[in-house]
Amino acid sequence: MASTIPFLTAVAGRRSLYALSKESPISNDRILEIVNHALKHAPSPFNVRSTRCIVLFGEEHTKLWEAAYKITEEATPAAIGILGPKIKAFEGAYGTCMFFDDQDAYDDLTPRFKALSKTYNEWEEHSSGMHQFIVWTALEAEGLGCNLQHYQPSITPYVSKTYDVPASWTLKCQMVFGKPVGQTPEAKPKTHLEKALRVYGA
Repeated sequence: MASTIPFLTAVAGRRSLYALSKESPISNDRILEIVNHALKHAPSPFNVRSTRCIVLFGEEHTKLWEAAYKITEEATPAAIGILGPKIKAFEGAYGTCMFFDDQDAYDDLTPRFKALSKTYNEWEEHSSGMHQFIVWTALEAEGLGCNLQHYQPSITPYVSKTYDVPASWTLKCQMVFGKPVGQTPEAKPKTHLEKALRVYGA
């Protein structure tokens, strides 16, 4: 369980897994608990809490990726030979967590923060990534496999219409999850680490 695995061990175990089934080793309530935990506790600039999530299970998950296949086929028919099987694999997973950012949350900040508005986009990206990382790591620690997709903006109109998404929400990514099928692949070699860290004054 995620609550009993040491944090750094969970971080090291997180990776992209694509062979996923329409099964889950944990309940939907537990999945939503994890997403809510990230929404509550992930760092957020000025505590603005602008990240939003829509979680899809069952037929709603399937419909999203059926639509993504159709949209991709119509928009880039030359690429469907490569992207089509990948999208079908996403459809074959258990669920999807879509991450958004809500501009209205920033608009509601107090006036004294308006002078910093030019940096909001960068800070929001930092916060959004941390939300995604928390959910991804926690789900994998619970026995689910995940991968992160970016089929926006092509699927954004479908998502916005189907799920009544407010105009102020910007779709950032789609996290696909399900029970891993087969053996978990070995972690890829970590390259260039000798250049990754500098320390002064220790």
